[in-house]
Amino acid sequence: MRVWTGRPFPLGATYDGDGTNFALFSEVAEQVDLILLDADGAERAVTLTEADGSVWHGYLPDVEPGQRYGYRVHGPWMPAAGHRCDPEKFLLDPYARAIHDLRDDRPTKAAPARAAASRDGAEPAALCGVVVDPAFDWTGDSPPSHAYADSVIYETHVRGLSRTHPGVPEELRGTYAGLATPAVIDHLTSLSVTAVELMPVHQYVQDGFLLDKGLSNYWGYNTIGFFAPHHAYAAHGTLGQQVTEFKSMVKALHAAGLEVILDVVYNHTAEGNENGPTLSFRGIDNASYYRLSDDDFSRYYDTTGTGNSLLMRHPNVLQLLMDSLRYWVTECHVDGFRFDLAATLARQFHEVDRLSAFFDLIQQDPVISRVKLIAEPWDLGDGGYQVGNFPPLWSEWNGKYRDCVRDFWRGGDRTLAEFASRLTGSADLYQRDRRRPRASVNFITAHDGFTLRDLVSYDMKHNEANGEGNRDGESSNRSWNCGTEGPTRNPEVRALRARQQRNFLATLMLSQGIPMLGHGDELGRTQLGNNNAYCQDNETAWIDWDLDEEREELLDFTRRLVALRTEHPILRRRRFFRGDTVTHRGEPLPDLVWLRPDAAEMTTTDWVRPDAHAVAVFLNGDAIAEPDRVGRTVVDDSFLVLFNCYWEPMEFRLPDATYGSCWTTLLDTSEPSGPPDETEHKADTTLSVGPRSLVVLSRPPDR
Repeated sequence: MRVWTGRPFPLGATYDGDGTNFALFSEVAEQVDLILLDADGAERAVTLTEADGSVWHGYLPDVEPGQRYGYRVHGPWMPAAGHRCDPEKFLLDPYARAIHDLRDDRPTKAAPARAAASRDGAEPAALCGVVVDPAFDWTGDSPPSHAYADSVIYETHVRGLSRTHPGVPEELRGTYAGLATPAVIDHLTSLSVTAVELMPVHQYVQDGFLLDKGLSNYWGYNTIGFFAPHHAYAAHGTLGQQVTEFKSMVKALHAAGLEVILDVVYNHTAEGNENGPTLSFRGIDNASYYRLSDDDFSRYYDTTGTGNSLLMRHPNVLQLLMDSLRYWVTECHVDGFRFDLAATLARQFHEVDRLSAFFDLIQQDPVISRVKLIAEPWDLGDGGYQVGNFPPLWSEWNGKYRDCVRDFWRGGDRTLAEFASRLTGSADLYQRDRRRPRASVNFITAHDGFTLRDLVSYDMKHNEANGEGNRDGESSNRSWNCGTEGPTRNPEVRALRARQQRNFLATLMLSQGIPMLGHGDELGRTQLGNNNAYCQDNETAWIDWDLDEEREELLDFTRRLVALRTEHPILRRRRFFRGDTVTHRGEPLPDLVWLRPDAAEMTTTDWVRPDAHAVAVFLNGDAIAEPDRVGRTVVDDSFLVLFNCYWEPMEFRLPDATYGSCWTTLLDTSEPSGPPDETEHKADTTLSVGPRSLVVLSRPPDR
């Protein structure tokens, strides 16, 4: 095997058409052996003798795509000092572009407890890297690049979305290729969403404790390869094929006008705590990659609940993350990222620091600063709840929006004032830093928690199938079962649940900010009360595409809702409401007015009433006061939205002709199907809004 000097950059295995350069960072290593695996699994060791800046490297002109490889690192075994080098461990390249599972589906189990203090208990080789050819035909690829304000995000799972879809060929179901089929893309485009946010597609590993119970890690928040598409989502088994298949999926989604956002897990790795398996980082340079406990370097400082946290102040960890992000944008053409437990990324030391090195690097990076950046703004450490505190470039999952809207529609007292703030973009959270409504990613449900249908069907979680005695998952869900726990044939309960789902969806699409729809919520997907389906790779978590009349009605309603938002810029303003006025019928009229059911303006006393559960809001389409991309003044219809969360119908008096002489019904959540009543309603007349319902009225600018 010929070995040339090679280069220390780029890290990983880089094929250039003539051979492959290998480069691995370790500042603690004393010797690094590159291990090449033959077809029968036999190892060939090549010692890398060149090391520049703690990067060990070599160029092998005889290595081509498809070659499987890994490393064995010689160095100190001193757990008390944070070092865990062991040449008996076959180690995965952190920069591997494709990963192959060597275990033939054997579980990755935790090493015995003694592994924390000794070199005993070495595991057999588990995962290896695969050299890939980076060439791909991107001809014709044109990323859609939707404006933040125009975005509607669809959170989904590669496997769960297409696993049972009748329009997807059996051999493609649950794969990248399956997601790219016309049947799936047609569903997404029929919803008028602008982006798919894919739950983790980075290579992850299975948890032994789940496999022992006949379960598996379905969500994938257990990353081991930050550059590699998860191999199990590839329809074709050829080594490295998952990379080409992933890129083909992105290209197909772009062709349909859909952006691709990746849910990424850069806060920890799959190696767990000090008793976990040594797969990669731990054996390469444990003290550089991981945060160690201040008082015991043999243990980990964990703010993620997974056993470890990456060391966000180490330059090579920061380089790893930035290289990974740039790779997915430049080589795989993805359009943005949602960062899991992003508060951990801001912990250079102990406290969350919004000006940490990671965010500084993002801010100045000419590639990453230009894509969509979304934070899950919390972690499990002290001070980890950081909604509203991320830097200006970032959008955030607005957990306060979720909680408040759930409380309002289940009839919670003293919810009206906060509900109004959340509906109008959460200026109280974001405006002080000159951020805009797009900083708030609004959601009612996500992968973590109840589905929308379960949110209105269960008061309590039902996670018995997870094998943890129903102790896992959040116990406080702000849910309401509408009078009966779980499935029921009671037509009144079923009608109320259907209406509540429409209320939630309508509120989401009428709110300023970026709406995010959980996959299958438009289809009435249920997990039968399981609010932590992370280990349910089965019908519990997959989308059921066998629709009855009730679910078809919900799908049609959702399509109309998103189309309404897409058609009207007043529902997706780029700036917060700020009291701007325009003259209408000779009178000044603000951009936003909150009204009581009797059409009088809301007072401070009205807002703080604990039993206030009804309100109307006027959205002035003549006072958007923000130009479009080419500088033209934006004018839209004006909207009047009537919210009634009482048990009885509520008579709303429409405001006087200053607001509009005549209003037309666009939407009524008490109507389960079909077009809304388009009867015109004159000013100063009354309109009855059904119990626990909302009605949307509009008038054109000249009325």
